Amino acid sequence: MSHHYSGPDFGFPHGDARLDLTDLYAFPKPGDAGKSILIMNVHPSASVNPPGFTAADPFAPDALYELKIDTDGDAVADIAYRVRFSASEGGTLTATLRRVEGIQAATTGDSGQAIVQGAPVSMGREARVTDAGDYRFFAGWRSDPFFFDTQGALNNLQFTGDDFFADKDVCSIAIEVPNSELGLQSLGLWARTLHDVGGKWIQADRGARPQQAVFLTGAENADYLAGEPADDARFVAVFAHSLQHAGGYTPQDANLVARRLLPDILPYDPKRPACFPDNGRTLTDDAVDVFLPILTNGKVTGDKVGPHSDLLGEFPYLGPPHKTDS
Repeated sequence: MSHHYSGPDFGFPHGDARLDLTDLYAFPKPGDAGKSILIMNVHPSASVNPPGFTAADPFAPDALYELKIDTDGDAVADIAYRVRFSASEGGTLTATLRRVEGIQAATTGDSGQAIVQGAPVSMGREARVTDAGDYRFFAGWRSDPFFFDTQGALNNLQFTGDDFFADKDVCSIAIEVPNSELGLQSLGLWARTLHDVGGKWIQADRGARPQQAVFLTGAENADYLAGEPADDARFVAVFAHSLQHAGGYTPQDANLVARRLLPDILPYDPKRPACFPDNGRTLTDDAVDVFLPILTNGKVTGDKVGPHSDLLGEFPYLGPPHKTDS
């Protein structure tokens, strides 16, 4: 799993698949160095515990989907993109995208400057893209670009190259954004989902770097998902403990590796080519083969699975969904 199934026992945060953050991607727009593509994927189409399909509704109307951007290296958001969805009416949903910056970007709420309003959500194979000035926006079902031998991971990291996600779908929020709106400097990115509980926004899931929230948080998983990157130093100990157990690290080395993984932020410089883990993340970067040697202290170097072949050459770049009713 990347960040899929980050709730208790490989389940969903708050018991709702629509709140499950799965992946975060950031890369320069192909053919246009002046823009970036930011993609936040949520809601896996299939669960592993218990096995089966998840809800047909892609996004929760009582949820907030948020991309956070730190522009000055303090692990506190200076810019935020917030997405809300309407309730389903006859199978039709719409989305509103807002942007907020400054002190408000680090707060919790659904306010901000409206960039896109009433954008149609894609329920079928066609990618329904909304143009708004220099922005482009997409939300809806897509083929899950993440690739991983999940069953091998659950079988004590005994990998056979069976890609669990080859025929799975995910719900994507993709934004094409001018780099001038990002500040042009080196950035730190993360994503989060929030759930309206009794009129109060409660953070359900968050993350940036793939897999560590699933494999390293241990008994502190709930606190981690509810936390903020600026406070991630408090999770060094549990990360180090997990690394000692999984990779046989010495306590000192485990502590050093844990500190490199935290805070849980994806570095991104729009002026440079993207390549995980150093700068952003493309849809074909093999994040698993980056993480497994870290987890196992070099004992396991890969899962024998490669990128998917159904990606598009244009926005929103993710392939059409495998299972659709329209």
